Amino acid sequence: MPIFFVKTLKELERVAASAIREIIPSAKCIPRPHGYKGIVLVETEEDVLSELKEIPEIEKVFKVLAVSPTDLKDIAESAAEIAKERIARDESFAVRTTRRGRHSYTSLDVNVAAGAAVQKATGAPVNLTYPDKIVLIEIIDEKAYIGIIDGKEELKKKYPGKPEVLSLLRKISIAQIPYTGPLSAAKNLGLRIGRAVQTFELREYVVAPIKSVEVKELNAFLSGLLEGVNSRLEIQRKSYAREVRAVPLKLQDMYQFVRDRRGEPIIATSTRGKVITEVEDSLYEIIAKSKRVNVLVGAREGIPTGILRQASLIIDIAPGITLSTDTALPAIVSAIVLTVLRKITSSKE
Repeated sequence: MPIFFVKTLKELERVAASAIREIIPSAKCIPRPHGYKGIVLVETEEDVLSELKEIPEIEKVFKVLAVSPTDLKDIAESAAEIAKERIARDESFAVRTTRRGRHSYTSLDVNVAAGAAVQKATGAPVNLTYPDKIVLIEIIDEKAYIGIIDGKEELKKKYPGKPEVLSLLRKISIAQIPYTGPLSAAKNLGLRIGRAVQTFELREYVVAPIKSVEVKELNAFLSGLLEGVNSRLEIQRKSYAREVRAVPLKLQDMYQFVRDRRGEPIIATSTRGKVITEVEDSLYEIIAKSKRVNVLVGAREGIPTGILRQASLIIDIAPGITLSTDTALPAIVSAIVLTVLRKITSSKE
């Protein structure tokens, strides 16, 4: 009887099993086999792979082509046997193993042993990054469930030709009028903006008042800003394999900021600007040719007219809408990045 190996989010195994029984009444479902969370084994007389893929609670699913004892030699031989008819010599492959229970070897040991056996049996090359076929080995205590899927089914964060935006973001210096008002609101807005600033890993963020501000209100905003940057930075350093730097934070009067950056491109954001899609060629040219691009953002007040006159480009990313202070920065940066990416990808076609 065919077996299908189903993976779900933890705690959703029984929900998925119930959904499977509704669609396939004859299916025998075993949620959490041997107590392992996030797994449902499905036994049925029919090939129901396409039906299982329609169930949203199911994260991953594959048809089990072999069930093997968990001795390394047995696993490798079983993987090679099923690969003979399913992996062509001109197709690349990779082996992915998840091991549950106690064994004298690691998942990497399984990958190496099974990979060598499959390569010998098929003559196919190994490609660990973007394989044409993937040999899946799921070990549960004393049994190994083995299947083969198309490499395109493996959703990855990166793929060949996918552009990176980090180098683009590190060109962007944001100068924004600070939010001032009730202390709790100022700190909360600073916190949200700080998280956004660090999320995008901008070149720098400049708090740029256009007139005198109350010290207490500015202090509350800056306190929230620092807290937001640091909290997001901590998460990034735990999550990213690459090095992450804290975005530099500065304080400078916006008029002086514009004077100091004279000769560099300045992009002002305003409801009085042109729709970003109408000036995408100019925007792309500015960013492509510049080492640093200065973007001016308002808060409770818009950018003053005298400063707008100094801008290389004035853009409006959401015609007819006035963006709130906490959403302005992420919306503007996202719009700029997406516009530039569209130009980059269209130029490659």
